[in-house]
Amino acid sequence: MRAAVFRGPGEIQLEEMPIPHPALGEALMRVGGAGICATDLRIFKSGHHRIPIGTTRILGHELAGEIVETGDGVIGLAPGMHVGVAPNVGCGICRECVTGWTNLCQDYQAFGISLDGAFAEYMLITAQAIRQGNVMVIPPDTSYPAAALAEPLSCCLNGQEAVRVGPDDIVVIVGAGPIGIMHLLLAKLRGARRVVVSEVSQPRLLQAIQAGAQSVVNPQEQRLREVVLEISEGRGADVVVVAAGSAEAQAESLELAGRRGRIVFFGGLRKDQPMAHVNANLIHYGQLLVTGTTGSSVRQYRSALQMITDGRIDARALIGDVLPLEKVHEGFRRTESAGEMRIILQPGNADLRRPMERQDPKSTRS
Repeated sequence: MRAAVFRGPGEIQLEEMPIPHPALGEALMRVGGAGICATDLRIFKSGHHRIPIGTTRILGHELAGEIVETGDGVIGLAPGMHVGVAPNVGCGICRECVTGWTNLCQDYQAFGISLDGAFAEYMLITAQAIRQGNVMVIPPDTSYPAAALAEPLSCCLNGQEAVRVGPDDIVVIVGAGPIGIMHLLLAKLRGARRVVVSEVSQPRLLQAIQAGAQSVVNPQEQRLREVVLEISEGRGADVVVVAAGSAEAQAESLELAGRRGRIVFFGGLRKDQPMAHVNANLIHYGQLLVTGTTGSSVRQYRSALQMITDGRIDARALIGDVLPLEKVHEGFRRTESAGEMRIILQPGNADLRRPMERQDPKSTRS
């Protein structure tokens, strides 16, 4: 099979590899869609603590595809089924896992990070992922690129649940990249009365308008706080979603929120510059709720995937382009340029009728 193999910071190579064989409790999936996200870019540039130096890894954690083979003991999955896969697999026994917050497990495994992921024609789904419900069957008429977007959408759902976005809310979203647009679509779906999107890129502002934002602001041309106060009749926003990794935006979010406003820091800051200088008195006297979220639980992933498959979220608005695996480097460049929506790789175009080359499963486990 063809795979885009990460061999260290700055190095991803297209290689031919043996197709893995599903052992007891495992399944083999032909990858139909795999999104490239900011996490993939960070790993490509700087590596990851769960990918030790000298270890190779197939990246790709936003994924969907078709089951082509199952190992003994697999229940509920069969060849021909179309599936989405939540990439983070908790240990299953820690406090976070048993309370449903598998995304906060300290001993997690993740496809595309600690396990080989979806930038390949085939991906092995582990027995633990299947047992814990990370694999969800989807209708055959749902496109794989659309289903692959369930993972980032579920992360946005985690953020919006944390600040309880709901009817009558005035919601401000800072950042109109793919994640910001997902937050916009979710906020509207959850009944927000008005959504304001702030973004310095004019093409992205146009994307926000096309996705249904009632108000858009370029903070280089208008004062965002003044716009929010005018829209809210002087009260401020009910919810502020900081969908950009900016310390300045995090600090400003406190000034945008009204009394008892809810703020979520969705975008993380750089590890070498992790501090934001905020006015704590605004939190104290405004009785603000300020929180952050990371990843998503399996429940949230399943909810997000269901939103896509039943058409409540139109994933077409979130896809910038679909590229073959051979254009993985182009996909990374276009993702880094931040000029369009999600770039999706579609690796699994191999003829499934050909004999599948096998490998010893023990030779690729890490």
